[in-house]
Amino acid sequence: MNKIVVAIAIFFSVLCSSCITNKDVVYLQDKGTIVDDSLQVLELSKPYRLQINDILSINIKSSSTDIELKKLLEIFQPVEQTGSGGGAQNLYFNGFTVDLHGNIEFPILGKINVLGFTTNEINGKVKQALLDKYLKDVSKIFVTVKLAGLRYTVTGETGGTGVYTLFQDRVNIIEALAQAGDIKNTGDRKDIKIIRSYPGGQKIHSIDLTDIAALKSPYYYIQPNDIIMVKPLKRKALGGGETATQTLTTIASLFAVVISTYFLAKNL
Repeated sequence: MNKIVVAIAIFFSVLCSSCITNKDVVYLQDKGTIVDDSLQVLELSKPYRLQINDILSINIKSSSTDIELKKLLEIFQPVEQTGSGGGAQNLYFNGFTVDLHGNIEFPILGKINVLGFTTNEINGKVKQALLDKYLKDVSKIFVTVKLAGLRYTVTGETGGTGVYTLFQDRVNIIEALAQAGDIKNTGDRKDIKIIRSYPGGQKIHSIDLTDIAALKSPYYYIQPNDIIMVKPLKRKALGGGETATQTLTTIASLFAVVISTYFLAKNL
């Protein structure tokens, strides 16, 4: 009997230590971490470069009163889709998707290679193509090139895993996770994994969202096609509850089973 009591006491201490505390779930705590600010500045200063399957929104307008020019520019305007799909669906049909060869198919102008270029560089490419083929002067032409939403994936211990699109130029990781229902209490906020695509392939990065130093991390702001992975806390695997009450309930149930088993075995 003494051995059973000792075993239960040990298990009790393990489960108590597995309770989820505020330090595990509170975002951006001041832990006194010293970080190199230049890393974030360097990352934010890098403009995003187009990848395969990205979708571009390209709009061409003119301030000219020339009727012929206006008729020409109407050719480049997308045909609006009707239906209940909303903005994301319309952008899928009306936008310009980067194909496997890094090209977009633009009306009249044909294929334009955009892989690895920034939106500003693509803006210049479209203007140059118009100048080469149709116009003598593009000074009255306004070309707007934007990514058709910031698309990313969330998986793991969150309220809702899946693929999300936000129509913003900049999105931080906390905003991205909030869109996915936030991280569950059983999720590890101290080691969020971000799989990011680069011209040479994908890389995995980590960020601790319980540390205020995350604000200066080069991975605090997400990029298109990022995959955000939230691992479960190790204590979840031990069977600990999310709160002290849940943990004590588990212990009490286990204790009752062990005692009952012991007395049943003793009376046999």
